[in-house]
Amino acid sequence: MDAKASLISSGPAALNEHEAKQLLQQYGIPVVAETVVADAAGAVAAADALGYPVVLKGLGSALQHKTEKGLVHLHLHDPEAVRRAAARITEGAGDGLEGFLVQPQITGQRELMVGMFRDAQFGPVVLFGLGGTLTEALGDVAMRLAPLNRWDASQMLAEIRAQKLLTAFRGEAAVDREGLLGILDAISRMAVEHPEIAEIDINPLRVTPRGALVAVDALVALRPPAEPATPPLVVPPKEIRAIFHPRSIAFVGASAQPGKWGNMLVVNTISGGYEGRIYLVNPKGGTIAGREVFRSLLDIPDPVDLVIVTVPADKVLPLIDQCRQKGIRHMVLITSGFSEAGEAGKALELELVAAARQAGVLVLGPNTMGIANPHIQLFSTGTTVKPMAGSTAMVAQSGNMGTQLLAFAEQQGIGMRGFSGSGNEAMITMADYLEGFEADDTTRTVLIYVEGFKDGRRFFESARRVSHRKPIVLLKGGQTQAGQKAAASHSGAMASDNRVFEALCRQAGIVSVYRPMDLLDLAAAFDALPLPQGPRVAIMTFGGGWGVVTADLCQRHGLVLPALDETILREIDTMLPPYWSRANPVDLVGDFNPDMTFRVQEMLMRWSGCDAVIHMGIMGRRLLIDRLSQSVLAADPTVGPDTFDGIKALAEEFEQEFGRRSLALMDELHKPVFGVSLRADHRTQTVLNIPGAHYKGVLYQTPERAVLALSKMVAYGRFLAQQE
Repeated sequence: MDAKASLISSGPAALNEHEAKQLLQQYGIPVVAETVVADAAGAVAAADALGYPVVLKGLGSALQHKTEKGLVHLHLHDPEAVRRAAARITEGAGDGLEGFLVQPQITGQRELMVGMFRDAQFGPVVLFGLGGTLTEALGDVAMRLAPLNRWDASQMLAEIRAQKLLTAFRGEAAVDREGLLGILDAISRMAVEHPEIAEIDINPLRVTPRGALVAVDALVALRPPAEPATPPLVVPPKEIRAIFHPRSIAFVGASAQPGKWGNMLVVNTISGGYEGRIYLVNPKGGTIAGREVFRSLLDIPDPVDLVIVTVPADKVLPLIDQCRQKGIRHMVLITSGFSEAGEAGKALELELVAAARQAGVLVLGPNTMGIANPHIQLFSTGTTVKPMAGSTAMVAQSGNMGTQLLAFAEQQGIGMRGFSGSGNEAMITMADYLEGFEADDTTRTVLIYVEGFKDGRRFFESARRVSHRKPIVLLKGGQTQAGQKAAASHSGAMASDNRVFEALCRQAGIVSVYRPMDLLDLAAAFDALPLPQGPRVAIMTFGGGWGVVTADLCQRHGLVLPALDETILREIDTMLPPYWSRANPVDLVGDFNPDMTFRVQEMLMRWSGCDAVIHMGIMGRRLLIDRLSQSVLAADPTVGPDTFDGIKALAEEFEQEFGRRSLALMDELHKPVFGVSLRADHRTQTVLNIPGAHYKGVLYQTPERAVLALSKMVAYGRFLAQQE
């Protein structure tokens, strides 16, 4: 057994400070020189040998949080001060005192902290941030899951708000960044190599005036490694694909009564135009919707690829054996009353999974809202939604939210690859869906709504790999204390510390959002637009106020508004009045000149100083003209009803031409264009499709939605670039 393993395995629930530092030293972490002594006389002798001033601490594996207990005495300048400090420590420590630590007083104005703890869902998490007594109060901490690579560690250093403390500060040298990266790497290796270490806390990690790093205090807490829970079996991607591409479907629990699940799913599937064969099953037999109803799965004469089940929970288990006999390998289990319904439901779900595995049946759900695949006109969900076929795949642990988002996608022209309400994820987890979509060439973007994870670590590892190929846009429920309580009552999800989850998203390249509609806004942007190559934005607007507000939004989201170059200024001077803004944002001062609008947009797109263009108030004028014509006709009976027809036609023609030119410039220059509509109605869609164009137009209804989408795309592009 090596020294590291011996030190840890023989220790109590926590190592004492000196033992903890010995372990840190074995991993190359610099620690303060110190002497362990038994009593006050030994402390004085050690202090005399070290030279004053010194620090005296109580030592004991049970003595944690020593500063708060008065067991740390700093700046001791003579033997008498050491004796007084030893007496106070002896009195305060009681039976937990094992001895004293004598250390030299390390100078330096800056205190950092490095640590590790084990998250219940995701495993070991490494921390870095400001140290000292204000660590918890300030909360200026960055996190990443172990093991870390160099990019992970570098990002941790870049994330803390107090960046200035890492540079030259008040006459002291900049922090030794290589040394700091090495310490983070060492903590990561300790976490991976020793699962019995529950927690590591180096606080403070003192920065000397020369920028060197010294661990002056350390805690290492131990616990026996927990027995790992049996993770769900991995579902191969081909099985995920098979569920979404059935050639025939049997509905068990089919009903003729409108409003019942057994009816809604059937009529939505039939009316949606599903291209495969449909079979209805109900023990009563008869006909439903003019179709024969079979009394059992075994009575169906033809092969069945997928069975969709709505019968009560206590009637599901016998269906597993029928599926086995019939050779049906995939089931979508709509039925609730399983693990989300308490202990009895959990036991029933475990029994169901065991039976399904033995029978070779893969169950999606239970407690799901169904599935959809517009590419084969399959819309088997509890609500009537029929989005167009596209390249965005969506999985939602809340089926209601998922189907509502599908309805918005249908309304806004956002094409969907497929949808699943994942339900309780008894057999198919979020990681399985991710890996299935990773292998699907049609899927370009993945949308996820999640409240908890069956196998959080595998989800992280899958997401980190998938993000290199396809953006993952994710909304997590339960990010606040109230939300966590709601999540537990809704789906039994155990939400992790939100800061850990946010760190996971940054580390894995996940595009995290906080509002449901942001999922679709980002889906539209990633699906329709080229990825921006940087954060520089040019803005053109027909209203000065919109430009100002959007400029503020850009700065808050980390985007940059570069100054216009002289060539562009001179060119626009020839087209606009002298009082135009002469700056970015470009205010077109309400001058509706189609040719001028086209020329300004093209100049900004071709400008090497910008990576993306936002235009506002250019699209949507036809609605203003409609409302104006209605007002005039209502107020003035002498005006003919066709007075505004020509103006309306010109407005329609301009918007179509502007959209066409925008897409042509994107096709040529590979820069994204984000639009903000002046007005919107039921005809207004987020995504504008023009035949023959490689990209699509994107038109949001507010500047904040456009800026958020652009900023998230920029962040994702930065993630991809840093991984190369």
